Amino acid sequence: MKTTRLLGAFLVLLVAASAAAQTGGDFADERDKTDRKELTFIGYYFMRSELSNVAPTNEFLKGQVVGRLFGGNTTRTLASEARYTEQRFMPMFTYSPRLFDGWAKMRGALEMDWTWGDANYGAGGNFGGAFGADFVNIQTQNLFIEFNPNRRSWINAGLLRLYDNVRIPYYTPTDHLVYKGYRLAMFGSDASGVQYFRALDTDRFLKAGAYQLYENNVEQKDDVTLYELDVEQAVGIKTSVGLSLHYLSDRGNGEGGVSILGQGLNSGLSNYNGVFNFELGNEDYTADVFWVGTHFHHDPLLRQGRFGLGGFAWYNLGTVETATRSIDIAGLAANLRLAYRWGAEQEDQVAVDAIYTSGDNDNVSDDKYTGVLTGNNWTAPGSVFFSHGLYLLLPHGNVVNRYNAAVIDIQNLGYGFSGGSFTVAKDFVPNKFRVKLGAGAGWASSTPAGMGKTVGTELNINLRYRLKVFMDLELHAARMWLGDFYDSPVVNGGVDERPRDPWSVFATFKWIMF
Repeated sequence: MKTTRLLGAFLVLLVAASAAAQTGGDFADERDKTDRKELTFIGYYFMRSELSNVAPTNEFLKGQVVGRLFGGNTTRTLASEARYTEQRFMPMFTYSPRLFDGWAKMRGALEMDWTWGDANYGAGGNFGGAFGADFVNIQTQNLFIEFNPNRRSWINAGLLRLYDNVRIPYYTPTDHLVYKGYRLAMFGSDASGVQYFRALDTDRFLKAGAYQLYENNVEQKDDVTLYELDVEQAVGIKTSVGLSLHYLSDRGNGEGGVSILGQGLNSGLSNYNGVFNFELGNEDYTADVFWVGTHFHHDPLLRQGRFGLGGFAWYNLGTVETATRSIDIAGLAANLRLAYRWGAEQEDQVAVDAIYTSGDNDNVSDDKYTGVLTGNNWTAPGSVFFSHGLYLLLPHGNVVNRYNAAVIDIQNLGYGFSGGSFTVAKDFVPNKFRVKLGAGAGWASSTPAGMGKTVGTELNINLRYRLKVFMDLELHAARMWLGDFYDSPVVNGGVDERPRDPWSVFATFKWIMF
């Protein structure tokens, strides 16, 4: 069974890391005698108040609305205006008993989300802001044990953060996670499993992981499992290059997943998440999928100079087997981001961010899929590419219950995506008041005859005022002009003409508390 293999992998990693601790040089002669707190806490509070013309037409979708604009989540652009306020609180805690002296820690993260006035006196996630409140709404995001047998090894086991980055999520600032590695465009969610991190040297890092995405029936071979290996090497003070391999075994045939939508390559989840759906009819399938990739960065956060860059490329390959068919997967994804600090302040920056994914215009009628796959094929959301500076063409990260965009996943329904963004920012009052302008455009890489390729263009603005350290007040506005891609009822929600252009204006309040 896959679960037994995961447990075995965990035990092997633990024993190996413990043995490595005895090889010398990993422990200081004397332990740090500083009185450390056993229980530590980090909190994230977020509030968003929005006015827009985007809303779901299904009255039951009042809680978590995730997915593609004009997709199966019924999110549409309307003649009326949607007004709402929503908030989130995420407490993250770590328990490290003094008895273990840092050798073992328990980490956890919870999540409480709701829209003001949505529901009361009930139970479920993403609700609880109505008059009277008293809603049971605490969700478990992560809960796992961290072992640190020596200064260069870490092992995590439990419900983990599954990010496409070689670094340890709990020790890595968010901006490093979203501008390095695969920038959460491949995998960016939570999963149960085992992770091993190793600093092979001061300039070389390794990550290995095994995850049980779906167990389904424990007595059957109907699981979905994922394995990853990622190595990153510094080739200079500012520059690092990495190589990775991910392998996913899908024997679930869509069983499990999000609500009645299921998960996998031919589930109803596809239309919600804006990912490719393998039109297999009623045939059962098995799939073996690989992601072979490289990622690189040269001071992308501009901490060490005026110029920085980062990017990635991966190649998807694999097979999907049914009783009557064998379908080959062969797709490419690539990204390049260039940044330049043009002013005196750290955030006086200009950046160009380009993304390309190959597409497929005839589904699998030729027994081939020439696009890419991401974590969004197996959950919602399973990858979250939001660090490009756009709001409506591609998704933005300042959200609570509503996470929508025209192209919510870089697969773009399997048609692929070619486009990107241009942003320029100025810190008018250093570390206090910043203005950021953004623009973007996108096209489908491959579409069938009769469907346009222009997805659309976007303009946006962001004003940020820093009230205190780690406490920001922001005002955002964005407008998108839809292209001829949305002249087709196949992608525009089934209407006979191009929908209204989406727009949004919203204010946010953020506080990271220690």
